[in-house]
Amino acid sequence: MTISYNQVAGRRLDRIAALSDGVFAIAMTLIVFEIRVPEVASIRSEQELWNALIALSPRLITYLLSFLTLGIFWNGQQTQLNHFSNADRDLTWIQLGFLALVALMPFSTSLLAEFITFRLALLSYWANIFFLGVVLYVAWAYASRAGLVNEDARVAASAAIKRRIIVAQALYAFGALLCVISTYWSIGFIVLVQLNFALAPRIPFLSRV
Repeated sequence: MTISYNQVAGRRLDRIAALSDGVFAIAMTLIVFEIRVPEVASIRSEQELWNALIALSPRLITYLLSFLTLGIFWNGQQTQLNHFSNADRDLTWIQLGFLALVALMPFSTSLLAEFITFRLALLSYWANIFFLGVVLYVAWAYASRAGLVNEDARVAASAAIKRRIIVAQALYAFGALLCVISTYWSIGFIVLVQLNFALAPRIPFLSRV
């Protein structure tokens, strides 16, 4: 019996996890480079240093925003990988597409930090989050259909994972729409959503999303 290359390629989940950890680690490191120490030559007093630090606040905000974003999606991907029984070539390429969007996060963070009051910059950042969610959902849907999900996760875990992605994306989309009022409203709302997912408060309604 002849077996094609595509039937044997990309079957190691541990390799996907290892590459993912590396890409996430690099992306999380790169976003902090947007926070630059003020130029020494321009600082001559405590007040000037304070003013320079205040001027950095948009970059500090976008750093927090992106670190939370990457942490949430890293956790989401790891949750899926833990429930996969195996991988195949197509799932591997879906995961690579997901990582390509992760690698784009430092750029969208930099764009938002530089133009924090511009709606286009905020919507570009949201688009990065949106497509991360789409590809994460596609990965789970494909794995479920291809029989790559552990038997015990096909019902209960599957519903929880899909619900989490859909609810999160709906909340992020609402946050993005708030840029009609102000991009700061959008950022503030998205940070609150992310803190909910990161802290997982034991509040009946919030703990289910």
